[in-house]
Amino acid sequence: MKIVVIGDGKVGFTLTRALSQEGHDLVVIDNQKNALTIAEDRLDVLVMEGNGASASVQKEAGVDTSDLLIAVTSADETNLVCCMVARKLGCKHTIARIRNPEYNEAQYLLRDELGLSMTVNPERIAAREIFGLLQLPSFLRRDAYAKGRAEIVGIPVRTGGKLDGIALVELYKTLKVRVLVCAVKRGSKVIIPDGSFVLKGEDHIYVTAPTGDLLTLVKVMGLDRVKIRSVMIVGGSRIAYYLAQMLSEAGIQVKLLESNMARCETLSAMLPDAMVVNADGTFFPTLLAEGLEETDAMVTLTNLDEMNLVISMYANHLHVPKVVTKINRTEYGEILDDSGAECVISPRQLVCNDILRYVRAMQNRSGAGVVALHRMVDDQVEAMEFRANSESWYCGVPLHDISLKPNVLVAVISHHGNVIVPRGADSFAEGDSVVIVTTTERRFDDLNDIFAEPPQGTKGV
Repeated sequence: MKIVVIGDGKVGFTLTRALSQEGHDLVVIDNQKNALTIAEDRLDVLVMEGNGASASVQKEAGVDTSDLLIAVTSADETNLVCCMVARKLGCKHTIARIRNPEYNEAQYLLRDELGLSMTVNPERIAAREIFGLLQLPSFLRRDAYAKGRAEIVGIPVRTGGKLDGIALVELYKTLKVRVLVCAVKRGSKVIIPDGSFVLKGEDHIYVTAPTGDLLTLVKVMGLDRVKIRSVMIVGGSRIAYYLAQMLSEAGIQVKLLESNMARCETLSAMLPDAMVVNADGTFFPTLLAEGLEETDAMVTLTNLDEMNLVISMYANHLHVPKVVTKINRTEYGEILDDSGAECVISPRQLVCNDILRYVRAMQNRSGAGVVALHRMVDDQVEAMEFRANSESWYCGVPLHDISLKPNVLVAVISHHGNVIVPRGADSFAEGDSVVIVTTTERRFDDLNDIFAEPPQGTKGV
């Protein structure tokens, strides 16, 4: 596909890198030469210096013949104008990053007039992710599939715990609940396991289960069942606003620490049910004075990754039950592993994943394309949901009779709303949702792409 990306900041570069790795024909527009130089040197893309909202610049970049334009500059208004111009030039699909909450209603009312195919809000997406993690604090990660009926959750294997030393083939006997371990992170290594794989303490496992079974899973695994009643947030960012709003509406006490007085006054007016404190949340004595040791959860949302890491390490040292760390620079992977920061979210990566899902859906060849896509385990593993249709191979064939490509695992089958964690004798049918897990370097746009070979007698293959 031919794609034009306007804005080469943090989100733009992350997105451009991901799209480039998937083989798309990319042009990147930005008015900052230094940013473009980095993209040109590191990625296989064309770059153009200029104002992306200009019709002449867009024409020169070939927007009129492009499949998609993505506007992710730092200014919402610029992104909206970029999309409007692109649609006037003939580009059929446009995506804009819209961050200001005041634009939420307008963008939906004027979606067609603004020429928008999709909008993304990194801060709101990140807040929803954190809120989901705080609802079930035993999990390191939660991703929903099959219209919310199934989830893939990240769980730590504790040394000496119930799962330490257990082979996956024995998992049901141990847990008495039907789950599937679809990925394992052991140190820096990521594994798509089979039944003979033996779990070890300090592993991070990614488990598929029906949403209704998650509480049972927490109970039988003996995981901490702390109910989050109070949350301390450090940093008064947009993510903090969205998160505090969600938590307050759920009846959870929120204390938000922000060092800028003007921002405190703004947040206090916008969040009447939260306690907004004008204080330096990066100063440890302040955290103690504000009750860090008594809070149920700490969320670090400053603009500095390094500061978020340090604060989270301190909260872990004080045994705060749940600590969530916002990180944008995913290259800090090894530091994160060593720091003990288990629960980490990256807004730019979450946005990137949403847009990748949309792009793959655009490439849908037979109607069995990607419905949902989530990247996990430091972006080394993908979980993709497909919808089986009349052109999907092997409908009704037991999984143990199907040959899949290497490092591919069928994790969930949803049949008429009934979620199945599949075994070898299970099969999928037309209309079912099928979730597969694979390593990121594997590229699947259609359900049929996961099979090692087509059924005998298939025509046109």
